[in-house]
Amino acid sequence: MTQGKRIYALDTNVLLHDPTALFRFEEHDVYIPMTVLEELDEKKKGGSEVARNARQASRFLNELIEHGNGHSIADGLELINPQGLNLRRAEKVGRLHFQQRATRTSGKADNQILDAVLDVREQHADARVVLVTKDINLRIKATIFGIAAEDYENDRALDDFSLLFTGSAELAEDFWDRHPGLRSWTEQGRTWYEVKPEKDEQWYPNQCLYLPGENSVEMRVISVTEDAARMVLLDDHTHANHSVWGIAARNREQNFALNVLMDPEIDFVTLLGNAGTGKTLMTLAAGLAQVMDQQRYREIIMTRATVSVGEDIGFLPGTEEEKMTPWMGALTDNLEVLTDSEDGGSWGRAATNDLLASRIKIRSLNFMRGRTFLNRYVIIDEAQNLTSKQMKTLVTRAGPGTKIVCLGNVEQIDTPYLTETTSGLTYAVDRFKDWPHSAHITLRRGERSRLADFAAEAL
Repeated sequence: MTQGKRIYALDTNVLLHDPTALFRFEEHDVYIPMTVLEELDEKKKGGSEVARNARQASRFLNELIEHGNGHSIADGLELINPQGLNLRRAEKVGRLHFQQRATRTSGKADNQILDAVLDVREQHADARVVLVTKDINLRIKATIFGIAAEDYENDRALDDFSLLFTGSAELAEDFWDRHPGLRSWTEQGRTWYEVKPEKDEQWYPNQCLYLPGENSVEMRVISVTEDAARMVLLDDHTHANHSVWGIAARNREQNFALNVLMDPEIDFVTLLGNAGTGKTLMTLAAGLAQVMDQQRYREIIMTRATVSVGEDIGFLPGTEEEKMTPWMGALTDNLEVLTDSEDGGSWGRAATNDLLASRIKIRSLNFMRGRTFLNRYVIIDEAQNLTSKQMKTLVTRAGPGTKIVCLGNVEQIDTPYLTETTSGLTYAVDRFKDWPHSAHITLRRGERSRLADFAAEAL
């Protein structure tokens, strides 16, 4: 190994999380303990995301061995990026090394990996050896043994979650004075504005802007260039006359959300907020209004990340929809609110529920691969539990005329090895913020009850 290089020893969970991790360390070398290969072999069976990643990691390793034909494995195999992968190519590439000696430790796999890392550190005393693992307990063990240990952070969307795009921004009080050349006009019953953004005004397409106070104004950015930003006044869904399927916005962020949910030009919406902020209720109301009244979409498809994500749901009886029903408490609870009409009595409500149920389909994430949704309104609940790869798999299912809405609360991540900054929901918000057909709103204020609001703050 070249002096000055670092050696990154990879734990199994890193490759199960991201098989392309082999090629993410630029000019530095990668070390694979034998225990990792054994665990990959154990995990490769099945149709889950973990099994698919295990098989892909094994394929990459096999391709590297075949590409290095004629070169000794003991000297390391050149880490050539596989064809078709959109990876940043470093000027120099590292080498892949495998464990050459048997471990002195038997028993738990973590201890064998630590023993292998200690062994490679003894062999290459001039190099810095780092164990990369998503297992926090293994990192603690490694630190006790004096081994440098790090989390795998290449898939991190942001360094700090507080920097995540919120989807809305407050304008300066002197906004109108700062833009004397502002142009306004009325078109198709809506008021439009065009201004030249100043250096401190960094706006994104479909970002919602507001001026608080007596003369409050709420606008949405439609397009942004260096020379001009075009904005349109938002519809006021806080008034009962402009409610969506009987649901009126109770605060500013909810009004922003209903505006982007009802806009047919926006194909992808992400709503992020704590429990009780109205994410599911507003999304369902907007979906029903556009499916039943406007007939813009054929039906609503609702899915969510079940815990564990992507694992077999065969332990529950019935069809796919019946298996998913226990996970869909949020759907049934909100449908009760949306169908709670005083007119018609119990028979009328039952008929309404049956009608709505016929236009709402519940689907499992397990069977999304390979499907294409045409003219559908797709709701992905609990999206904070998705990895970036799973998010890509779902969003790429969209066919012509389909709208996808992702809902989630990053404070309730249940999937192992995912954090606020590596969640697929965070990843989607950050990657889509520049696209003119997507929108994001962070909901901050809970609207359930004073009990729920106090519990959220005090507990």
